Amino acid sequence: MARNEVHAARIISGVGTLFALIEGVYILMLVLNADQSNKFFVFIKGLAEPLALFFPGLFHTGSADFDIILDYGLAAIFWLIVSGFVARVVAR
Repeated sequence: MARNEVHAARIISGVGTLFALIEGVYILMLVLNADQSNKFFVFIKGLAEPLALFFPGLFHTGSADFDIILDYGLAAIFWLIVSGFVARVVAR
């Protein structure tokens, strides 16, 4: 395996992990009722919502917090799986 492919795979995996981390932070901020006028919240929201793709609004369980966990949690899992798959393909 060439060294460049390994580095590229690590970068791809790292980006997927970063995207999942952003989703996780956003979940925590929403569930723990963070101040939505705070600049950090606005910054994370601006990153998390586009990364969530089509997942927000996918589930309606009757619990707003559980809906948030499912919707954005699935987006986080999606990024981990996709980036892991792409990283493996690049590393070959």
